[in-house]
Amino acid sequence: MNETNKKNTSFKFNWQGVLRYGLLAGIVLLYVGVIGMVETFNEREVIYTVLTLGQLLMLFPAFVAAYVYASRTMKGSTVSTQHVLGVVGGGLLIGLLAALPTIIMIFISTPLDIRSILVNVNRNWLEVVTYDNRDNLVNGSMLLALNNLGAALVGSVIVLLPERVRRAVVVALSFSLVVGVMGETVRTILEQLIPDEAIDVIFRRRTLRLEGALGIGVLAAISSLFWAQIRSRATSTVEKMPAQQQSMVRYAQYGLLLGVLLILPFLIGRALSDVMVTVGLYVLMGFGLNIAIGLAGLLDLGYVTNYAVGAYITAVLTSTGALGIASTTGLDFFNFWIVIPIALLAAMLTGFIFAVPVLKMRGDYLAIATLGFGEIIYTLAVSDWFRPIIGGAQGIREIPNAMFFGTEIKNPEQLYYVVLVACILTLIVSIRLNNSRTGRQWMAIREDEDVAAAMGIDVARAKLLAFTISAATGGVAGAIFVIKVLTVFPNSFTVFVSINVLSLIIVGGMGSNPGIVLGSLVLVGMPELLREFSEYRWLMYGVLLIFMMIRRPEGLLPSKIRQRELATTESSAPAAAGD
Repeated sequence: MNETNKKNTSFKFNWQGVLRYGLLAGIVLLYVGVIGMVETFNEREVIYTVLTLGQLLMLFPAFVAAYVYASRTMKGSTVSTQHVLGVVGGGLLIGLLAALPTIIMIFISTPLDIRSILVNVNRNWLEVVTYDNRDNLVNGSMLLALNNLGAALVGSVIVLLPERVRRAVVVALSFSLVVGVMGETVRTILEQLIPDEAIDVIFRRRTLRLEGALGIGVLAAISSLFWAQIRSRATSTVEKMPAQQQSMVRYAQYGLLLGVLLILPFLIGRALSDVMVTVGLYVLMGFGLNIAIGLAGLLDLGYVTNYAVGAYITAVLTSTGALGIASTTGLDFFNFWIVIPIALLAAMLTGFIFAVPVLKMRGDYLAIATLGFGEIIYTLAVSDWFRPIIGGAQGIREIPNAMFFGTEIKNPEQLYYVVLVACILTLIVSIRLNNSRTGRQWMAIREDEDVAAAMGIDVARAKLLAFTISAATGGVAGAIFVIKVLTVFPNSFTVFVSINVLSLIIVGGMGSNPGIVLGSLVLVGMPELLREFSEYRWLMYGVLLIFMMIRRPEGLLPSKIRQRELATTESSAPAAAGD
């Protein structure tokens, strides 16, 4: 056996790694404390009388740092006594270092009156980080250090477990903590499925009980242990089937998923259905923007323009108020279903017009130009110039609910199906475009515009088509948004809408339709469910995007084409560097 194929059995303690990960965790813990996250998050309990979200936030940096350190230390190595002692010892030191900066801040905050500089370093912060030992800072600091040592120890020991067991433990911890954080949402769903007596065993009001957390963790661990084996056997069985039967199995899976989506509003209730409507609107816009960015490689930061055009067209044509077309011209035959195609075409026309000046731009220059278009639309919406038409800052009101065969669509459960149908139709079109000749032209332009032109592709025409088609779903999303809120104000169409849509594509995976759905759930659904922490929304966005760019640039659910492209780029990079 070659030396390169042998597993490393020697061990050398990595002091630099311990210091790096430990101090990094310490800086993160101190930072989230001094900006007020720990104090704010501490108001929500994860496990009743055991753990709050603020305390979980304090333990998380040490756990992650120790886990990453142990994973890198054990990579390519066999488990030996030296490795176990080294990993555990390194994890304990990381836990101690993680607590050290906050402990220093605890002891200097009172005599130096740091609050005049760091306003969140106050008595409430001190109460949280010392675990209710504000009057005895020594005991509080010791508790902080011990808890971080424990979190780091758990993170280190998990890495030493066999792979299947390690995966089961991580899944168990993740499920228990997620259910605890989303306790109110999970309870709302369970109330539709099981008796209240059973729910009270798991939850105390809206907070997860300790026994409930343990039960959920055990079930998640058992499911994880068996799921991989079941999935492997099922995949092997399907692969042995004839092609026709494989297609039938695939269609059966799609049918099952569609059935779940159809009954979802009955399972989750009105409040969560409203959240799903918002998620669906961003999925709809994500499918559209993915055509421009994921397929054609056109970085469009002005996508909110199409969203605004669709919304204002719908509002003007359907409003019964002074700004509605019925009041100004007497034409009162417009309704939501007639206006949707008009909003779609108006958005496509806007996309075409805005694409013409930027056809020769690429990369950053294109992003800046399209960003300017978004700001232009917002400025026009609030200006006095367009105020007689679209109301300016006062917006457009008195928009009626949509009607469907005599039934008024006014509940989130009903609107959910409108969004679902729009998303399904857009998904079908997106898949067809992805596998078409036009889609391959877009991908060629994304890879190298000059080579695509040399191959005979009409680059200008392909770009115009990408901008125009991608704008369509923005117009439809804007029209649906209007019948959801029944008012239109310029503040709903800021550049942050474009950033949100772009972010969910990046996080989910460029060119990946399932990734867009997952990205919407993570970046749109989760903040909607945790509205009390909305002031830290953009901070969490930034952290997540940085993590994705460093650790998983292809996204959470990347397309196979994108994975191959990144793998090819990474494999060719050392060779290029060597040249």
